[in-house]
Order: sequence, then C-alpha cells, then structure tokens
Amino acid sequence: MPREPGRVHGTPGRSEPLDLSRPRRVHVVGAGGAGMSAIASVLAAMGHVVTGSDLKNSTALERLAASGVKVFVGHDADHVAGAEVVAVSTAIPEANPELQEARRRGLTVVSRADALAAIAACRRCIAVSGTHGKTTTTSMLALILIEAGLHPSFLIGGDVNEIGTNAVWDSGDWLVLEADESDGTFLHLVPDIAVVTNVEADHLDYYGDLDHLVDAFDRFLASGASGAVVGADDAVAARLGAGRGADLVGSTPNATHRIEDIETGDGVSFALRVGGALLGRIALPVTGANIARNAAVAVVAAQRAGVPFEAAQRALARFAGVARRFESRGEAQGVRFVDDYAHLPTEVEAVIAAARDTAPGRLVVVFQPHRYSRIAALGEQFAEAFTGADVVVITDVFAAGETPLPGVTGRVVADAVHSAHPTLDVTYIAGRAELQAHVAGLLAPGDLCLTLGAGDLTSLPDELQATTPW
Repeated sequence: MPREPGRVHGTPGRSEPLDLSRPRRVHVVGAGGAGMSAIASVLAAMGHVVTGSDLKNSTALERLAASGVKVFVGHDADHVAGAEVVAVSTAIPEANPELQEARRRGLTVVSRADALAAIAACRRCIAVSGTHGKTTTTSMLALILIEAGLHPSFLIGGDVNEIGTNAVWDSGDWLVLEADESDGTFLHLVPDIAVVTNVEADHLDYYGDLDHLVDAFDRFLASGASGAVVGADDAVAARLGAGRGADLVGSTPNATHRIEDIETGDGVSFALRVGGALLGRIALPVTGANIARNAAVAVVAAQRAGVPFEAAQRALARFAGVARRFESRGEAQGVRFVDDYAHLPTEVEAVIAAARDTAPGRLVVVFQPHRYSRIAALGEQFAEAFTGADVVVITDVFAAGETPLPGVTGRVVADAVHSAHPTLDVTYIAGRAELQAHVAGLLAPGDLCLTLGAGDLTSLPDELQATTPW
C-alpha cells in the first residue's frame, strides 16, 4: 500500500488546510529544489513574508534572493526564527535541524503538497499530471493562457525558455500547475480542470504496485470540478479518461480530439480535429511526436478554460521549450550537443526518435539511470529504448538520495539493451572521469551527442566542450 500522501512532514494531528488569505510568515526548507523554489517565489509574490534555506547555493536560491526572499545556505535551527509556518520538501529528513526546531517551537509544519494545495485554493486551477510530459505540457498551457491575455499564474517543475522562470503569480483568475504524482501531491488538489498526459509504471517505491498508482491517477481525474483532459495515445490514461468522461486527445481512433498529419523536422506540426470539424493546424519550432501530443493536450485544456484556438496557435508557434527538454547545449569541433531530462524507457525512446529526425550523422547517446528503486523495477524495460541510436554509453545510477541496492547499477540497463540488440554499440562506464574521456574519444565531426537523465549528467556537454579539441 502507498504511504498516506502529505503526512511525511506535516504537523501531527493537523487536518485543516493552510489559510493563505491573510499575510503569513513562511520559512521554506529545501528552497533550492525546483518545486520548493517555485512555491517560495509565488508565496512571496502573493505578499507573504518568505525565507528559505538549502544545503548548497544554486541558481534557484540566487533567483529567490534577487526577488527579495531572504535565503540561507546550509541548515540551522536559527533560520526558522520569526516564522509561523514551515514548508518542507519531501527530500528533507526528519532529523533536519530546522524541521526539528519547528517541531520544538510548535510551529505549523506543512509538506510541499499542503503548501501547493493552499496556493491552488486561491485561484481557478488547471492541474497537469502524468508520468512524463507534464512539465512541457504545463509550460505550453501557461504560454497559451498568457497569449490569450488571461494573465495566469503558474508553478512548473522546469524553467520555460520563453519566460525564463518556473513560477509567476499574476492577476488573472487561472493558476496553471504542474501536479506531481511521485509522492501523492496531486491528490491534495481540487482543480477546475484535471489533465493527465499518460500513466506508466513509476514511483512504485511509494505506491507499492501499478494498481495503486493507476487508482491514484483515477482519483485525480475525478477531482476535476469542470472536467478533465487526457492523452489518448496512452492506453491506461485513455481508459481512465473514458471512464471519467474526459476529453481524449491523441491519434488513436477513440480520441475525441484527433491529432492528424504529424510532420517532423526542425520543428513539428500537426492538424487537430474534433469530430468531423478541423480546428486548424499547430506548428512548433521544437520537434518530436511526443511534443505534438503534449501540445495537443495543452490546446484542448486551454479551450476548456475558454481560450480561442488562434491564441494557442500563436503561442505555440514561438514555444522555445523547457530547460533540459531537448535543450541545445552548443557545438564544438563539428559536434552538436543536446541535453534532455528523459529517464524513463518510453521517454528515452521518444527523445531518441526526435533526435534522429534532426541528426543526419551519428547519434551518440549517453544515458544516466536515475534512482536505484526505479532501475530495480524498470531496468529491463530499457531494452528497446535505444534502438534509434548509433552508439550508446550507460553510466552508473544517479542515487537522488536513495541508498544503493545490491546488484543494481547502470550495468542492469546496459545488459538489457545488449541482450536485446547484440549488434548495437553499448558500453557501461561507471566512473565520471572515465566517462568523460570515453565519450570524448568517441565523438567526431557530424555527430549529435545526446545526454539523457534526471541527474547530474547535464554538466557533461559543458565539460566536453571545455576540453576541446578532444
């Protein structure tokens, strides 16, 4: 059975929601993380007095400081002085001195989920969830509502390249929110419109098994007070959406909103049809069939919020992507570098397919597996994810705070790929220094080097370019 959502750090016995209708003094522990930095930024913009801390300095902390939030590098009990509410990331252990001091003082302690739900309660909310694609879909949706002149607020897990930030609190009625399923956060929300991009096996360390994960997504869809939108090309999401009367968006015959005539290249374009009526064609400057699916879901969700189709066309025509989503990282010695957050089998397969559309030469893929629990559960499923690559290099697992599991390394992924495709050039290299030297030795003019993973592999393109010529 999954753990009870939101009870990891909350004040014991507290059942009433956090009231943000009056000014509060809030300290955010773990404010450097993408989700918590967005919460801290929005709380400050709402007029609350906000402080924040994290173990080390980061761009996110610097951005908060620039916006007027008092930030601390390192954790100390004194940092909660003056606060009445302490919001805590799920990554923060119970032994954290600031959390312990908040308990000692009897302060209200809220989880990330509770803080997010309290913010969402202040606006009409479109909440976007899904195993993957939710950051991109949420970003597209926010841009569409901005283009329509609705002045939306938004909280997103990654920076929108068009805007340069992941959180804005504006004057309009709508809040666009990336709703995280990993720890049950999305079940704390009561959105007007619930959006699910897809449902695949992930976060089973939290949910216990796939059935509990699917049930959570079903409950999330049911929470949409004014309806729901789902990606119909995912079988599980489509089944759940059909059961909840949702708009089904995809290229499958059962879709209520059909994606047709996808064209890929330097960008992607597609037609969107409802029943027998053609709404029009959407064109984006970023590529990939997965981008088309995310864009179509965003368009349909925006229409549920009353946005004209033409506003969606204009917004998506200039969508520049999201940080770490097929992000160009430069060129050196005739080699192009692209980085992407993909870390699940279907994500990896989709991004490699998009890269293949833009890579006339060799496609060299470097993949960093993410979390021991995830690789233990899904490692074998990567067997077919790399078939579009010419050369594949697998690194060791990025722990993301987890304790190593016996026998679970990046070799699990490498062996699965090699067993399924023995002629594919696949190498496992655990050490970072050895990895950099190996990849540098592989690359040649005309190659596209694609780094994939949710960990620290994102720095490899910069490291390789800094050491040219290789």
